[in-house]
Amino acid sequence: MCGIVGIVSQTPVNQLIYDALLLLQHRGQDAAGIATSANNKFAMYKANGLVRDVFRTRNMRSLPGNAGIGHVRYPTAGSADNEEEAQPFYVNAPFGMTFAHNGNLTNCDQLKVEMFKNDRRHINTNSDSEVLLNVLAHAIEDTTTGYSLDPSALFRAVAVVHKRVRGAYAAVAHITDAGILAFRDPYGIRPLCIGFSETDKGTEYMVASESVALEGLGFRFLRDVLPGEAVFIDHDGNLYNQQCAEEASLNPCIFEYVYLARPDSLIDGASVYATRLKMGEHLADKIKREIPSGGIDVVMPIPDSSRPAAIQLALKLDVEYREGFIKNRYIGRTFIMPGQEKRQRSVRQKLNAIGAEFKGKSILLVDDSIVRGTTSHEIVQMARDAGAARVIFASAAPPVKYPNVYGIDMPTRNELVAYGKTDEEVRMEMTADALVYQDLDALKQSITDVNPALRSFEASCFDGNYITGDVTPAYLDRLESEQRSRPPEVEDIARSQLHLSLAHAD
Repeated sequence: MCGIVGIVSQTPVNQLIYDALLLLQHRGQDAAGIATSANNKFAMYKANGLVRDVFRTRNMRSLPGNAGIGHVRYPTAGSADNEEEAQPFYVNAPFGMTFAHNGNLTNCDQLKVEMFKNDRRHINTNSDSEVLLNVLAHAIEDTTTGYSLDPSALFRAVAVVHKRVRGAYAAVAHITDAGILAFRDPYGIRPLCIGFSETDKGTEYMVASESVALEGLGFRFLRDVLPGEAVFIDHDGNLYNQQCAEEASLNPCIFEYVYLARPDSLIDGASVYATRLKMGEHLADKIKREIPSGGIDVVMPIPDSSRPAAIQLALKLDVEYREGFIKNRYIGRTFIMPGQEKRQRSVRQKLNAIGAEFKGKSILLVDDSIVRGTTSHEIVQMARDAGAARVIFASAAPPVKYPNVYGIDMPTRNELVAYGKTDEEVRMEMTADALVYQDLDALKQSITDVNPALRSFEASCFDGNYITGDVTPAYLDRLESEQRSRPPEVEDIARSQLHLSLAHAD
């Protein structure tokens, strides 16, 4: 769950890329980087931290050129707090190329072996993004002759990438003296879109993870990059595109709509905000069936991403809506501590209850999801401490029972509160008086209601069906073994970054 951007302009792009990364900051707060090109030379700066903390005036001045790419990193396995794995990455052959990636490769280990034995390419980090970069670079080398480079050669190279690589990937590459290449995996799991701006000097193009980055900088949304499609924008502002996958189908990550994406983004033709309103409506229907009439005095969201669902839910139930928790937005990394007790204490640092809204009332708390459950338990207790007579907990998403392997660093199966448990067992663990989960079919329908063309989704964390077809129980066992071997402080940073990214306590 990272954020990527690429821009071809008629004027310097360093400020544009910086501003775009600020708009994509919710997709990753661990590291940020920008790479630009001028006079056939790349300039790059990247470091750990938020965008506003990474870049200073001197750094921005060292990034000349009218084309470039940027990245904000959310750490997945192996990358937390490792500055060497901040993106963009760079290879010098062929042609010279910088690269940024959002997603996760499921056959990364196999590709590393192939890179070393067959392609004679050395992978210097544990990042699967560097692997993807080298697969692309090797494919470009094989599809081009001499010094010539044309869009058709690049599209043939992307077709090779699709055949070799499995998993989720939305990627952007900047090839020196050529332009920006962007492409999306054949399943369309991670989002990617294109925008343009007409200026006196010509048309400028931007590709980005979310439409909010385009619109916030005055670019007009053109369209989403299709699954399996590649787009190339040369330095003269000409745009080329081609479908590069033999079989492609759109299966966007359903988590993007639940809470990963900003509500003001449009992803694959569906407004994220509108889908969250629909989630509230469908959840209200289930609550009507399961909670006796008159059993709820007030509806409250768990800030922030559950708010649209809670508002619409309250409206449909004809129950008063209130803000009962206030979120501290400035706590930063001071609460990143290992250990269950310290994690629970950090919840009360992040959220504070308004006692007058709870006293003597039957409260319906609405969250976007329940992952590990420790924070949900603590929030229920906070509501009771504030005087709530009854606490009902509702989740706008179904039970999370399986890990996500496509770019979201979730806990292991045994750490997921719903894994191997009934809803009643989860309710008892959370100590809520009642617990209502959204049904998976209803969650999917919430998105289809907004865009009827969207009917298939990557929803493996809910149903255990991994769409790439190569994720086996043995793969999950190995992945979890690697997670358990991570140092506690690295694991805690990765998970805390997840909480920050989601604007959501687990």
